[in-house]
Amino acid sequence: MPRDLRRVARALLSVSDKAGLIDFARALSQRGVELVSTGGTRKAIADAGIPVKDVSDVTGFPEMMDGRVKTLHPAVHGGLLAIRENPEHEAAMLAHGIGAIDLLVVNLYPFEATVAKGGDYDDCVENIDIGGPAMIRAAAKNHGDVAVVVDVSDYAVVLEGLAAHDGALDLALRKKLAQKAYARTAAYDAAISNWFAAQLGEDTPDYRAMGGALAEKMRYGENPHQSAGFYRTPDQRFGVSTARQVQGKSLSYNNVNDTDAAFECVAEFDAARTAAVAIIKHANPCGVAEGASLRDAYERALRCDPVSAFGGIVALTRKLDADAAREIVKIFTEVIIAPDADEDAIAIVAAKKNLRLLLTGGLPDPRARGLTLRTVAGGMLVQGRDNAVVDDMDLRVVTRRAPSAAELADMKFAFRVCKHVKSNAIVYVKDGATVGVGAGQMSRVDSSRIAAWKAAEAAKAAGLAESLAMGSVVASDAFFPFADGLLAAAEAGATAIIQPGGSMRDDEVIKAADEAGLAMVMTGHRHFRH
Repeated sequence: MPRDLRRVARALLSVSDKAGLIDFARALSQRGVELVSTGGTRKAIADAGIPVKDVSDVTGFPEMMDGRVKTLHPAVHGGLLAIRENPEHEAAMLAHGIGAIDLLVVNLYPFEATVAKGGDYDDCVENIDIGGPAMIRAAAKNHGDVAVVVDVSDYAVVLEGLAAHDGALDLALRKKLAQKAYARTAAYDAAISNWFAAQLGEDTPDYRAMGGALAEKMRYGENPHQSAGFYRTPDQRFGVSTARQVQGKSLSYNNVNDTDAAFECVAEFDAARTAAVAIIKHANPCGVAEGASLRDAYERALRCDPVSAFGGIVALTRKLDADAAREIVKIFTEVIIAPDADEDAIAIVAAKKNLRLLLTGGLPDPRARGLTLRTVAGGMLVQGRDNAVVDDMDLRVVTRRAPSAAELADMKFAFRVCKHVKSNAIVYVKDGATVGVGAGQMSRVDSSRIAAWKAAEAAKAAGLAESLAMGSVVASDAFFPFADGLLAAAEAGATAIIQPGGSMRDDEVIKAADEAGLAMVMTGHRHFRH
């Protein structure tokens, strides 16, 4: 037998996820592989009529302490770690009656699933696997002789390898399985350590680990020369990572990024109160609106910037219906994401074969805690999710004129959207719909001017003589360092301003607002998004 091949004569199986177990165990047994197993796994295999030895027969010790101790034994770890053809290792195995284990099959206690379903502290701790990771790491270290399987999807790969090599597995496959094994235990430990940090209220632990499971290998990243993959993390937040794709081609890197931005933006709006739609392009809102129906909200959102909406992402707060679907498909759209869709809407979207339809089952909670991650050279920046919501803020009127009820409603709307616009961000809103958005400028006054220009262009596209910004309100993601940005908004027709405040020149800005007859509210909360 070639040196890189290792025959599989004995396998240890210990899995929490029993999917595919019986067929896999039967196939191994039919190849003459001796099966050793633990607890519920052994029972499931034995109940299927497949010969299997209990691990306690190997160790000479029973499972104890509610199953916490069963595989942490030299008879198991010696069988995994012994280097074949090493005389000293062979002598130790012979002296202590340790049999070689050629294949380890383990999937870990469902810690991530226990946390996701809201398990209490003790339940989560009890679902921290100890013996599993120890065996996995041992087998992966000794991949020169041992194959380790941590993923149900690899059962078929192992059986194909055994068939191809007359009951042996080659080194290339063992290396590949070892890499996955170490990545799995790393992601598992990351989930546990981050859960502990959250339990302790520790925002910046001394060590921070992140891990995820590959959801999809992508053709490329932001640009064609960049490789990319989409990984799911244990955070079970409604969104693109949890969505069911009903139709359309695979999502690209940019599609995933933009779709996430769209759904997070639209989730700021209460679906029980009204229908809301967000249209996103390059991760920035180009139109957001509420309406009596999704169709109404979509048409009002589209009016804000019909040019930029071409090739954009559309996010909805409610179940997609046929009326809204018919309007959305009139222009080229990359992705529609919604909590659900009715059958008529699905049929309408199906006529556009490249249009992706994602159904999430719910909306993400904008108030929920969580982490966001950004890499830098040699490190990473980790912060809490921006979960500040304008409805929870103590809004302070700082001008002589207080906003009207209608202005205040639009101000809150504008600040919800502003939170999801790249800084520097300026958003004009009128009657529950954006009418101008200025995003990502180095100067806040430039963002104000761009947003005003967008509002004028939208009016022209709609055949109106007067800019959509006339009579609108304006939101800024951060304070106005000078009065010029505020005055640019007033010149465009805005009547009220909502901004965080906190500038050294707040008094100067408030004075300018009073002189212009504007109402201004300060939130005390900044929404930078870089």
